[in-house]
Amino acid sequence: MTSIMLDAQQIQNAPAPVRLWLEQQISAALGPRPAPGASSPRLVACTEAQAANLLNRIRQVPFAVEVFFGLAHPEISFGEPPVVTFRLLELQRRVGLENITKLLECLDLINRAFAEMCDDPAARFCDFDAAGHCSILPATQNSIAALWKALIAAERPGALPIAAAE
Repeated sequence: MTSIMLDAQQIQNAPAPVRLWLEQQISAALGPRPAPGASSPRLVACTEAQAANLLNRIRQVPFAVEVFFGLAHPEISFGEPPVVTFRLLELQRRVGLENITKLLECLDLINRAFAEMCDDPAARFCDFDAAGHCSILPATQNSIAALWKALIAAERPGALPIAAAE
């Protein structure tokens, strides 16, 4: 095992992805652990077709759509099994929501629509913790990013639009 020591100034001057990785490593090592016997939410991977279907279900709430596509923003995945983790405050800022409550409402809408779509009330599109993080599976993030690219390609003349599976 190799260890390194960084002072506060080195951490502050590090590139954003390095600071995020450090935060995730510290959170993983020191973060809250589930109580013995407690069941954790069941994150379910979302395919590109499911992502398109989910987008159609939340389309009437523009901020929820912004949050949905905000989850395609590249972040570092970590843990076992791996999850992609976002800071809720950063996601709120990126989407332009006035407060964290609005963000949590959007994430709840997305989770409810996803569980309904999966016909499984325990299925979770994303999860968030008391430390202010939101997590999704890497496959879900890839599906959102692929859907975004397909929608952009469909905007080009002569391209066929993506069809959502119903």
